[in-house]
Amino acid sequence: MSLPLLVTMGEPAGIGAEITQKAWRALREEGPVFALLDDVRRLTQVPVIRIEAPEQAAGAFRDGLPVLHRTLPAPVTPGKPNVENAGAVISSIEEAVGFCKAGRAGGVITNPIQKSVLTAAGFTHPGHTEFLGELAGRGVPPVMMLTCPDIYPTLRSVPVTIHLSLRKAVDRLTEELIVETAATTARALREDFGIEKPRLALSGLNPHAGEAGTMGSEERDIIIPAIERLRGMGIAVSGPWPADTMFTGRARASYDAALAMTHDQALIPVKTLDMDGGVNITLGLSIIRTSPDHGTALDIAGKGIADAGSLIAAIREAATLARNRQA
Repeated sequence: MSLPLLVTMGEPAGIGAEITQKAWRALREEGPVFALLDDVRRLTQVPVIRIEAPEQAAGAFRDGLPVLHRTLPAPVTPGKPNVENAGAVISSIEEAVGFCKAGRAGGVITNPIQKSVLTAAGFTHPGHTEFLGELAGRGVPPVMMLTCPDIYPTLRSVPVTIHLSLRKAVDRLTEELIVETAATTARALREDFGIEKPRLALSGLNPHAGEAGTMGSEERDIIIPAIERLRGMGIAVSGPWPADTMFTGRARASYDAALAMTHDQALIPVKTLDMDGGVNITLGLSIIRTSPDHGTALDIAGKGIADAGSLIAAIREAATLARNRQA
């Protein structure tokens, strides 16, 4: 990696600072090199080196956690978010993305945010994914991918509908949305994962993938036409698969990414197979972005017991994706 990665502060009252310091301990000898945008006053678990620019991270990394200091306006109490700090949280995301777009950083790893707190401060996006699409989009809606890079066969899982109620998700599901999501996924598999001829597997929406129309018509009316369009575009697609059988080890070996029709269809397998090592990736951006696959964990914040495995996996995955895209 010729460029450092940047880690955002996330919710200050959560576990972001703790797991970032643990990640530095785990990666300081061999990297990948990263810097944190945060308030240095609250980083007390490891040596900290205050830097003024991302380019200084590599020279400091082995001796201390490089930090681009950004002052928080209000004191932080673990487990108790303060809306006064919401602006700093949002700014750390915007600034990290800006460094990447300027060619000064290789990718962004976002620590978990507390969406309710940001919403109270006027944040209008459902989550990170949609916000990053506004900051660094490529003219197509961003796509969420969850992956378990340390299990075999690797699971890469993409929800076609994301932060919607189940009722609204079914209404939102269209042939066009499936085709758009699959095309973005296939492009990312080529550019960022180095898979020359990606294979996609599409789930059904209903039990048993509709059972030939006896358990629902969405497969016949929406999903199968989308599969036929994708094949016409030269994309290798199989399905619709029954969602309850497409995530076994044998099934995962037959595709490079699974597209599931709803949020929970896609995320439950990832969090069941490797909750501590799952990584959230945003596809369809002009930059690389990953995130640990968990929330702010306010209930354990400040206790020193948070597991940094998912953040470490997200940092390593970001480095791999950045190398592939640069190549």
